[in-house]
Amino acid sequence: MIIMINGAFGAGKTSAAAALQPKIANSMVYDPEEIGYMLRKLLPEEHREEKERTDDFQDIELWRVLTVKIAREVKQKYNKHLIIPMTIYKKENFDYIYNGLKEMDQDLHHFCLTASLDTIYNRLAKRGDQFGGWQYQQAPKCVEAFKADVFETRICTDELETGDVIDIMLEKLKG
Repeated sequence: MIIMINGAFGAGKTSAAAALQPKIANSMVYDPEEIGYMLRKLLPEEHREEKERTDDFQDIELWRVLTVKIAREVKQKYNKHLIIPMTIYKKENFDYIYNGLKEMDQDLHHFCLTASLDTIYNRLAKRGDQFGGWQYQQAPKCVEAFKADVFETRICTDELETGDVIDIMLEKLKG
């Protein structure tokens, strides 16, 4: 089984993944952000293709390719259910990763945690992100993008605690 937990920065993905992992036997959290950080170090901007020279490592084509390949290798080697928290609102990247994960495990679940822009800004401030920083700048794009049908199984987290979100996920996983 693979569980994707998607949503804007500040929607609660990391907290949900950490709380869900102990409740799913034989599971682990797999965070593709770590691949992005590695690629940023490995590939200075001047070595990237023109379209990859942005402030978002998800624009580096190798990020989405490695996200799927490493997930496949981890799943095969360790035989664990994967819980994957990531903000992935660009349809091209979402489709590539979703389809790649579905190819390796038909038991794929995608949850998109949503929240109002005010809630997201409040959570970013509470966790110490710099006001006006990169995550704040991404929030409006994410909130709008996650209204698209492709981001199915939305869970609005405005009024929910992490435990409530986990309960909803577990109930949907049973069905």
